[in-house]
Amino acid sequence: MADMSKPPKPSCPGSGPRVEDVPDGDDRLRLICPDCGFIHYENPKMVVGSVVRSGDRVLLCRRAIAPRLGYWTLPAGYLELNEAPHEGAMREALEEANARIEILSLLAVYSIPRLSQVQLIYRARLTDEAIEPGIESLAVGLFSWARIPWSEIAFPTVRWALHHDRDLGETEVFEPRTNPPAESGLP
Repeated sequence: MADMSKPPKPSCPGSGPRVEDVPDGDDRLRLICPDCGFIHYENPKMVVGSVVRSGDRVLLCRRAIAPRLGYWTLPAGYLELNEAPHEGAMREALEEANARIEILSLLAVYSIPRLSQVQLIYRARLTDEAIEPGIESLAVGLFSWARIPWSEIAFPTVRWALHHDRDLGETEVFEPRTNPPAESGLP
């Protein structure tokens, strides 16, 4: 018997989407099944992660996977199907650093069109300092601001999130940030 608690997966009873065309009422090329008309929409990837704090220190993970193998990042990764974004951020912290965290608020929404990504970055609190590298991390650590390995940060969004978090200090009510303007000096 089918599991009715989950939405059905989009499917094509024909040979599958394989013809590139612009569907009626659309303005861009899509993959379409010539047999049934099913349209395969390709959408941006959602990345979820968090700036995890323990006192005045922040959790960073040294990447064990490409891209940017060996560089430091926030615990973050792709949102899974049927997963709420805050739950995905908690899962990524657990997978990458064996970190148990409490999500406090949404810190930032970053748009990376060249990668077709939207990143949701949360502020979080480490609930247990017993951290260790997960399968996607070579090392994990808690860093004070002065000890963050800035020259070894993996991605610009990590730098943006760290600066956004620091700028907010102890502020609890705020609007989530977006990509910094070019004149901010942040790469």
